[in-house]
Amino acid sequence: MTTEKKYMLAVPNFSDGRRENVINAVSDELRNKEGVTLVSCEPEHDFNRTVLCAIGEPEPLKEALLNMAAKATELIDMSEQEGSHPRIGAQDTIPLFPFKNTTVEECVNLAEEIGSELHERTGVPVFFAAENARNEQRKGLAYIRKGQYEGLKELLEDPAHPDYEDRKPDLSTDGKLSGKMGATIVSAETEGLTAYNVFLDTEDVSVAKKIAKAVRGPSGGFSTVKSVGIKFPDHEGVVVSMNMFDCNKTPLYRTFNTVKQEAERFGVRVTGSEIVGPVKLAHIVNSLEYFLGLEGFDNSQILETHLME
Repeated sequence: MTTEKKYMLAVPNFSDGRRENVINAVSDELRNKEGVTLVSCEPEHDFNRTVLCAIGEPEPLKEALLNMAAKATELIDMSEQEGSHPRIGAQDTIPLFPFKNTTVEECVNLAEEIGSELHERTGVPVFFAAENARNEQRKGLAYIRKGQYEGLKELLEDPAHPDYEDRKPDLSTDGKLSGKMGATIVSAETEGLTAYNVFLDTEDVSVAKKIAKAVRGPSGGFSTVKSVGIKFPDHEGVVVSMNMFDCNKTPLYRTFNTVKQEAERFGVRVTGSEIVGPVKLAHIVNSLEYFLGLEGFDNSQILETHLME
């Protein structure tokens, strides 16, 4: 009797998107490793961070992630790092998600092991977030990252600070951030993030910012979406850039249509959209079903699914 293999998804983020040698050295720890597949490596120059996506069996994936984080903390100095994306550490995040034959509870347990072993191996302070959070406030990254590396480091230098107990790492040697490594956020969640951009035919960034405000949860939009309006230097027009945390509750087509509808208020046209990095087949299929009005569609009708393990 054969036992089906278990697979988890990891989407770690480290704080360098500009130095090719560093990006390669860190991502190589997930590349060509038995039991692990590096699906994508997405450096972002302006943000100065790189997002990796890997699928693997739990134990090989754990070891690869530990080696990756150790390499990032070795090569990245947070006292010198600059970038436009919120961050608190060289290896900023290590999030895990169920992928195949695994549960979120198994991911939570593995995240606990990774956080503890990473701290023991490198000394980097560790915060646990999402399903591993020690309290409700720490479930979201925004609270943990508040003030970013510089602000959080300064706050934790003063144990008498009124927010010290609420903001200090879950694992650390002295309750502070490391001057060089910063800290790492380790977590497990049910559903992974999908990065989705919608492009507009205007150079007015204020329009993109207004539409982003209408789309994101905190300002009255979708509770599972965070968004910003920005300009990509190498792309015509401006963009509504979204992090979608649950494409089952809020499908891609729904955010696309909302951006399009909001853009019409400003006399602006949507020129296209972009999925950044990997995406689950189900999230593409539900948009296909919507736009084509398909009835009774089944994944088995997609020929390539019959080649998958």
